Amino acid sequence: MSFLHTCYRITDIDRTVVFYGALGFREIRRHPIRDEAINVFLNLPEDGDEPRLELTFNFDHPEPYELGTGYGHIAISTPDLDATLVRLREQGIEPEKPPYLVGTTHLCFVRDPDGYRIELIERA
Repeated sequence: MSFLHTCYRITDIDRTVVFYGALGFREIRRHPIRDEAINVFLNLPEDGDEPRLELTFNFDHPEPYELGTGYGHIAISTPDLDATLVRLREQGIEPEKPPYLVGTTHLCFVRDPDGYRIELIERA
């Protein structure tokens, strides 16, 4: 077995694709689900053609989703967290709080347009 992707529901395709583009993701395809929804598949350059993030936009659900208490976050590595945060700040994306250390790991969290948390972890 191998991990394929993570999926969650979104309320604005364009705004969300731009947000994940700022984190280095690229859109690789869109796939309609009858006339109910559309899935937008994203990945990172090292993923080849394999989708790692599936964003589902349901046409009949424009209001925000309840995130619940079970969702934690997805994690993305970056070689230079401070430089990444400068680049994100230029696009209006701010961390929840300043970067901090957990042991020797430098990290922080940002939220996407629907409130999902993304952990940014510095790894050389």
